[in-house]
Amino acid sequence: MDLAYLRAHPEHLPTFLTHQRIRETPVSGGDICAASRLTLDDGHSVFAKTWPEHAERAAPEGFFTAEAAGLRWLREAGTVAVPEVVVALPELLALDWVEPGEPTPEAAELFGRELAGLHRAGAPAFGAEWPGFIGALPQDNTPDPGPWSAWFAQRRLLPYLRMSVDNGALTTAETRPVEELIDRIAEFGGDEPAARIHGDLWPGNLLWGIDDRVWLVDPAAHGGHRETDLAQLALFGGPPHLDRITAAYREAWPLADGWRERVPLHQLHLLLVHTALFGAAYRSAVDSVARAALRGAGRATVDG
Repeated sequence: MDLAYLRAHPEHLPTFLTHQRIRETPVSGGDICAASRLTLDDGHSVFAKTWPEHAERAAPEGFFTAEAAGLRWLREAGTVAVPEVVVALPELLALDWVEPGEPTPEAAELFGRELAGLHRAGAPAFGAEWPGFIGALPQDNTPDPGPWSAWFAQRRLLPYLRMSVDNGALTTAETRPVEELIDRIAEFGGDEPAARIHGDLWPGNLLWGIDDRVWLVDPAAHGGHRETDLAQLALFGGPPHLDRITAAYREAWPLADGWRERVPLHQLHLLLVHTALFGAAYRSAVDSVARAALRGAGRATVDG
C-alpha cells in the first residue's frame, strides 16, 4: 500500500493493519487513543489513531469523524499548519505525518501570527455544524448566535460542572464559586463574534515541526472566543516561548480590554473537562481558577 492507493481506498486501511501488511510503530498519542506511525511501501508515513483494543467501552459514535471535520475546517482557513486528513473512518483516523523538530522563538512568533489569522477566519455561529467531542466526552456544538457569554456558560461550563459533581470530583465547596461565576458571566465583558478556534489548545496539542512551524493537532474545533485558545495555551506550564507567541498574536490582532482578567474564566472550561474525565485530581485547579476568575470579574471590563 502506497500513499496514492491509501488516498483512493481509505476503507482498506483497517484490513491492511489487521493482517500486518503495513509497518506500524507505536508513538505517543495522548491520554485517550492508541497512536502509531504507519510506514507505507513508497516511504511515506502517516499518523494513525485508533480506540484502544482493551478499553472498557467502544469509541463514541462519531468520535473520529468529528475530529476529522474539525481538522479540515481549521485547515481550510489556510493560515496555521494543520495536518491533512488522509483517512477518516468510524474506527480510526490517519493524518499526514509531521516530523517533530525543536521549539524556536521564530516558530513561536510565526505561530502567534498564524493563530490570529485562523481566528480571524471566523465561524458562522458559536458551535459547529458537526457533533463535538473534547477528549472522550461529548461537546454540544449546536450552532448558537450568542452572545458568547451566555453560550459559554450554558454549553461549555455548566455541562462539565454537572458531570464533575455527578462523578464526585467536585464537592459543594468547589461547585459554589463555579456556579457564582456562571451566574455573573455577563460582568466579564469581552463578547465578540465567533472566531474559528481549536478549542482544546493546551500545550500538548502543539506539534513543533522540523519545518520550523507549529502544527495544530487533536482539536475540539468550533466557533468560539479567540481568548479561549490563548488562555488554554497558558495551562500546565505553557508551551516554550509562550511570551513570543502571545506578543506576535497581539501585534497581528490586538486583544480586547480586560483579556488578562478573563484568562481564568476561559481556562475553567478545560479544567472542568479534566475533572469530568479524570476525577478529583484536578479539583484544586478548578477551585483556584474559578476563584481567580471571580476576583477579576470587576476589573475585566476596564483593564486592557
